[in-house]
Amino acid sequence: MSLRLYSYWRSSAAYRVRIALNLKGLDYEIVPVSLAPGVSEHRGTAYREKNPQMLVPYLEDGDLGIAQSMAILEYLEEAYPGTRLLPRSEPARSRVRAFCNLIACDIHPLNNLRVMNYIRKEFGADPTGDWYTHWIHEGFEAVEALASNGPYVFGNAVTLADAFLVPQVYNARRFDVPLDAFPKLTAIVETCNERTAFQDAAPEAQSDAG
Repeated sequence: MSLRLYSYWRSSAAYRVRIALNLKGLDYEIVPVSLAPGVSEHRGTAYREKNPQMLVPYLEDGDLGIAQSMAILEYLEEAYPGTRLLPRSEPARSRVRAFCNLIACDIHPLNNLRVMNYIRKEFGADPTGDWYTHWIHEGFEAVEALASNGPYVFGNAVTLADAFLVPQVYNARRFDVPLDAFPKLTAIVETCNERTAFQDAAPEAQSDAG
């Protein structure tokens, strides 16, 4: 086994990569890296030497190491094209990439754990309330408009877009964000979660869940 994924069970970025690896049917080893306060294995010397940014996920394929979920997923598409998660042709290919980046660049960073911890510590505010809900709703309005009527984000084929959507909806539900205004998204997530690849990637299914 050459693929090793450094992961934390609640990391939505690592969750995306687990989904993709499972959809591609790849054999891989998960190396848990705790981001939990008081543990913070990601800040240890050994992990910092691998990934100076000290975040997860981090993928090793033999001697190659890659940080950042989108870079990892693009690499997997090129190195392991057996099951494709990006459409072969344009404009469908770029639409999937744009959808993924909408979540990865515009929604997720604003409700990332380290961002919310900083807001709580430095400003004495609770970001899990109005802050979190505002940015989820603003982002999901665009995501809902871009998504098809199913069964997956872009029609009949599962793509990287679904691997990005499912963890983001999981996070929204974790913080009790109302999702009634996004029926397409919730229906797509329900369909995805019927598949073993998504079930096995879920946070609660991970060995380090707790």
